[in-house]
Amino acid sequence: MANVNVKRGVIGILTGGGDVPGLNPAIRALTIRAIREGYEVVGLRRGWAGLVEIVREKDYDNSDNFQTLSEELVNRAGRTGGTFLHTARTNPSKMKKSSVPPHLQGTYKAEQNDLTPEVLKNLAWLGIDYLIPIGGDDTLSYAVRLYQEGVKVVAIPKTMDNDVPGTDYCIGFSTCVTRTIAMANSLRTSAGSHERFLVLEVFGRYAGFTAMLPTMAGAANRCVIPEHKFDIERLTELLASDRHKNPSRYSVVLVSEGAMFQGGEMVFERETTDAFGHKKLGGIGDLVSEKLKELSPKYNSGKTIDVVNQKLGYLVRCGDPDAIDSIVPMAYGNLALDLVLGKIHGRLVVLKNGRYDNMPIDAVIASKKVVNIKEHYNIERLRPHYKSFEMKPLFIMTSESG
Repeated sequence: MANVNVKRGVIGILTGGGDVPGLNPAIRALTIRAIREGYEVVGLRRGWAGLVEIVREKDYDNSDNFQTLSEELVNRAGRTGGTFLHTARTNPSKMKKSSVPPHLQGTYKAEQNDLTPEVLKNLAWLGIDYLIPIGGDDTLSYAVRLYQEGVKVVAIPKTMDNDVPGTDYCIGFSTCVTRTIAMANSLRTSAGSHERFLVLEVFGRYAGFTAMLPTMAGAANRCVIPEHKFDIERLTELLASDRHKNPSRYSVVLVSEGAMFQGGEMVFERETTDAFGHKKLGGIGDLVSEKLKELSPKYNSGKTIDVVNQKLGYLVRCGDPDAIDSIVPMAYGNLALDLVLGKIHGRLVVLKNGRYDNMPIDAVIASKKVVNIKEHYNIERLRPHYKSFEMKPLFIMTSESG
């Protein structure tokens, strides 16, 4: 048993990007084991923002930027969704002048600033020996930068889209798929009652996993994904045929937020970008719904088919984690601590072919993880396809599929 009377070091942990169910269980698992092994654990608030905004003065109130974690605190939060450390889409290497903290505005005056020197000083001021960021490819790409600057980093992959390269599984994905299936099955009763098309817009900027898996599981007839620009005429024809074959006279399509019409581009809710240069997506489900209704008479004996249109959005990322997003984060937190105990860093904890493992953190920036169209998506039928499930991993489409 560890000698908790001897302080072995300080571990910093943060959550960045979009919230997902499973973050708090990961924080809990890592914190409890780390404390029992003799480490102090510091929770950095609001992702990278907390590290940027720290004021390095002994008597300054930095409670908005970090807090010391205890077993009592993480136990209370560990069974819940979201992240009690809060989160933000802050990129310290590309901070707009307006986002630079007040106490640093005299030093950083450019329109875009790299505040990494401040982050490094703040990590040293806090005495952090190991940094454990939990996030998607944006959050973890900055973690790679810090590792290159000499920070001892062990990363944990999280994202609803399941698109962090190098791992078969990211925290949040299972709950997203579970909720999408449940909501599609609930909404189909209204679609059936009114004999309509049901259009559900789901997460997925560059990768269509969150549309593919529920469709493969039977939640939808068709899905359109970012990896393949789709023909709206063909989609209308297929959905009209699906509806006609269904005794309840409805059909369902899942639309990834990053899906694009043939000859078109991504649809954005607004033109402004976040700290990582991404415009906020939104609206492709509305456009698909309008076009389906407009084109439907052509494939329905001249009669218009109305549409039930729902953007699932935050409904699939709020609330408590499902079983997989309770178990995997627990394992990931412990995997990260195993690496710390072994004095190993610069690693990303992963699930590969059903086994827990780790790999170099630069895998995050080495490639893109997307649906392998040739292997998993039928571009004629606009739905998933497969030849065999033998020896496939739990969620079928792996990090090797891109």
